[in-house]
Amino acid sequence: MRNKILGALLLTFLFSASYAQKANDDVFSEKYIKSVMTKATEWQLNNPKHHPLDWTNGAFYAGMFAAWETTKSDAIYQSLIDWGKNEQWEPHKRWFHADDHTITQTYIDLYRLEKDPKMIEATIDTLNKFISEPYPTRGKIDIIKWWWCDALFMGPPALVKLGNTIGDNNLLKANDKYFKQCYEILYNKEEHLFARDLNYVIKSDGTGRREKNGELIFWSRGNGWVMGGIVRVLQELSADYAERPFYENLLKEMAARVVGLQQPDGLWRASLLDPASYPGGEVSGSGFMCYSLAWGINNGLLDRATYLPAVKKAWTALANCVNDEGRVGWVQLIGADPQLNFSEDSWEVFGTGAFLLAASEVIKLK
Repeated sequence: MRNKILGALLLTFLFSASYAQKANDDVFSEKYIKSVMTKATEWQLNNPKHHPLDWTNGAFYAGMFAAWETTKSDAIYQSLIDWGKNEQWEPHKRWFHADDHTITQTYIDLYRLEKDPKMIEATIDTLNKFISEPYPTRGKIDIIKWWWCDALFMGPPALVKLGNTIGDNNLLKANDKYFKQCYEILYNKEEHLFARDLNYVIKSDGTGRREKNGELIFWSRGNGWVMGGIVRVLQELSADYAERPFYENLLKEMAARVVGLQQPDGLWRASLLDPASYPGGEVSGSGFMCYSLAWGINNGLLDRATYLPAVKKAWTALANCVNDEGRVGWVQLIGADPQLNFSEDSWEVFGTGAFLLAASEVIKLK
């Protein structure tokens, strides 16, 4: 026990000491943000890790497209086009799984600029099949189509983007249906947070998994995925769309909850309700939360006076988790729950994606 405590204290010290805080004016300058976005994108492109169509890269390319929108870099845009051509504009293998739809969000964004039908033909076929066919359940926790909270970043933006692009309102309605099914089984209406999946929902008899301090398990990155997904849906919905208030209210509820869980260093811990057991800020979850809060401010959905201090703290911390080469560190590796397996040298492509999305909104703050 003593060794574990010492180890936790050491990790906290290393995290705190790993970055000397830069001047706030520096990390919020347009010049700095565009520079760090370019550097992080270049580093990630030069350090591939997974299949190009994997969900991890789906999150990265979402951030990369935001980096192009921000910087207008010809090199970033050409890299996006080359990647799509190399993959023949195909989704990943599983037509039924939201993870394998993530990549199509960027196909759709690029199609809107290039107007080449080949760029979304396979996406249309795949998402229509996803809607028309039953989910091949294993009869366990996968009882709905989006049965894990991360799916709310992977799937919904693809459906609403495609629906708006081809003028098919059925895709938007399908998103509303599947999103609310996930909301009903995983959203804790008292805590205003999402469980990762049914394995983390307390049963009616009071049994179930809890953290060491007795609190419920709410994963930082999982809730970051959800908030980021809500933002990407809201970006697509018209002001008079009937279900828009549902998504707006959900983002407001979650934002009010997570802002109170931000730690003094500006980041969120891997487990939101037991930060003491997870020392060291986690950058992927924090990146998605920074992105979502900043977007809410920029679009008049979140009160500036309440949320801007949290965004400023978060962005300053995130900026200091990028090394001189452009590598985004302090990212919890792939998993389905809060973990301790990360350090300043830990990186994943979705962590870079979350960082780029955050930067794309922070630069718009007045």
